[in-house]
Amino acid sequence: MKRSEINASIDHAMAFFEKMRFPLPPFAFWTPEEWENKGAECDEIRDLGLGWDVTDFGSGDLSKIGRTIFTLRNGKARADGYAKSYAQKVMCMHEGQKSVIHYHKSKMEDIINQGGGNILITLWRAAKDNSLSDEAFDVSVNGIRRSIASGETVRLAPGDSVYVPPYTYHKFWAEEGAGTALSVEVSSVCDDYTDNFFLHAGERFPAIEEDEARRYYLCNEYPAARQT
Repeated sequence: MKRSEINASIDHAMAFFEKMRFPLPPFAFWTPEEWENKGAECDEIRDLGLGWDVTDFGSGDLSKIGRTIFTLRNGKARADGYAKSYAQKVMCMHEGQKSVIHYHKSKMEDIINQGGGNILITLWRAAKDNSLSDEAFDVSVNGIRRSIASGETVRLAPGDSVYVPPYTYHKFWAEEGAGTALSVEVSSVCDDYTDNFFLHAGERFPAIEEDEARRYYLCNEYPAARQT
């Protein structure tokens, strides 16, 4: 990815969240210069990877495969001082910008359409060999159980949500022609380093080409705490 793409994606997400009246916490707007003066009081943000997260999953084409995410809260399993058992993210989802097909080994999540356009999500159960199972299975949409075929796509209008349990492959995106969607993810603790399994090769935190100055730190880039 290019730093210019990341900067533009964050600027667009900030404007979209403001338009949708979804306020972000103050640290969403801290510049690299402001971060240089932050001490150990901000360790939760650093240690749990809160904040901006822009990825193209190593695709090289952020406009077609990628995400612009802001992690609002998280925990850390078996870590002293971080007892939260839940996480929350908000995503600015562009029309047709898909995630890669993946599942989580531990994390369970609700994907919620909080406003804007429709969200489409395609779901499969993982087979024992980590391929896509061809078996039908039940999902919970708005708390209502329904049976779907393997690889079926579910449409989430604003206000709708779907529960995605562990070992459920999924990819999701904003429906073409319906507008940018505001997606909220409420989940158990999120560990993007060890808990993602990609059907095809992918990188959760790809290398960045520094073609312009960084305007905001990503969640995996924070500097160490200032020593007093």
